[in-house]
Order: sequence, then structure tokens, then C-alpha cells
Amino acid sequence: MSTETVEPGHGHSPAAWTAVIIMLVAFTIGTIAFFFEAVWVVWASVVLLVIGAIVGWVLARAGYGVGGSKTTVREH
Repeated sequence: MSTETVEPGHGHSPAAWTAVIIMLVAFTIGTIAFFFEAVWVVWASVVLLVIGAIVGWVLARAGYGVGGSKTTVREH
């Protein structure tokens, strides 16, 4: 029996990778700042986290998301 599935992409795009990297950096900075009780740095990392999500959305709208016009589909 053969089942044909369509892979939705699972975020394998420049937009997704960029957003995730920015948000991971923000989360790491925020965690370290929370440990050292640097409140303003914690809030700055929250702002950076939101910026990461916005950057991912903007890049996806610009064609760098899954199935976007500026990404290439590679056959394995």
C-alpha cells in the first residue's frame, strides 16, 4: 500500500530560520538577564522576541517563506 503525503514544509525556509534564530537569541539573553536580575535587559529581550516574530512574518510576506516566490524547491 502506498500513501502519498504532501509535506507542508515544517518551517524549512529562510523566513522561519531567521525568526527562530532571533527569538532564540532573545530568549537566551532574557534568561541570563533574569538570573542576574537585570530587569531592563529582560524587557529588552522581550522586545527582541517580538521583533523576531515580526521579521519572520515580513520575510514570509516578501516571498522567503515556505513555498514563497524567492525560495527554491529542491528535489531529493
